[in-house]
Amino acid sequence: MKKFLCLLASAMMVLSLAACTSGKGELVMATNAEFPPYEYHEGDSIIGIDVEICQAIADEMGRKLVIEDMAFDSVITSVYTGKADIGAAALTITEDRLKNINFSTPYATAAQVIIVPEDSDIASPDDLTGKTVGVQLGTTGDIYADDIEDATVERYNKGYEAVQALLQGKIDAVMIDNEPAKVYVSQNPSLKIVDEAFTYEEYAIAIAKDNEALLNEVNAAIKKLKESGRLDEIVNKYISADN
Repeated sequence: MKKFLCLLASAMMVLSLAACTSGKGELVMATNAEFPPYEYHEGDSIIGIDVEICQAIADEMGRKLVIEDMAFDSVITSVYTGKADIGAAALTITEDRLKNINFSTPYATAAQVIIVPEDSDIASPDDLTGKTVGVQLGTTGDIYADDIEDATVERYNKGYEAVQALLQGKIDAVMIDNEPAKVYVSQNPSLKIVDEAFTYEEYAIAIAKDNEALLNEVNAAIKKLKESGRLDEIVNKYISADN
């Protein structure tokens, strides 16, 4: 009887702990908060489209969102090594990235565009041949830049560092995602975005390959956010239809 009671007490303790922690855990989001309007610093806070989407996903899952800000090229690494549950940093689905991680269903479409000075003779992606192009390290712009014929590629840790190099005349162009490009150009009237995009792509949330349960939960939450209109509300909050 004594042994039975001990076993019963242990079982009840396990059930009690499970009841206390179920749905109350953290959802750790790896990001690079240097990419407005998707994620950026405002005072002591990190805000943006990705942040609000992931907060809404965490709310659907009954978890507390915890944001870990890091270098962009560390975001995916942190996911597949288990240091973060999800990665959300305007991440484009690519075949190369799919070798290491899974992606959720896409939640946004984007384009890689070219920023140049107002008086630049660069008018299309073809004009980048032989030019010096700045990119943010680890982004799809970084990947695509290697395909530009005879181009010199300068890599920067942050997108604004590439833009600063452009303003200083150190490089000929910057290749970066469309929405951040709009922000940088709005802040620097001497710059413009080339009309023709370099390429189009889709954004999704990165999740470890061995975590199918989390992938399914995130996908279910994204589906709800789309159907309810909440996803569009978040995007429209940061991106005007007039831009």
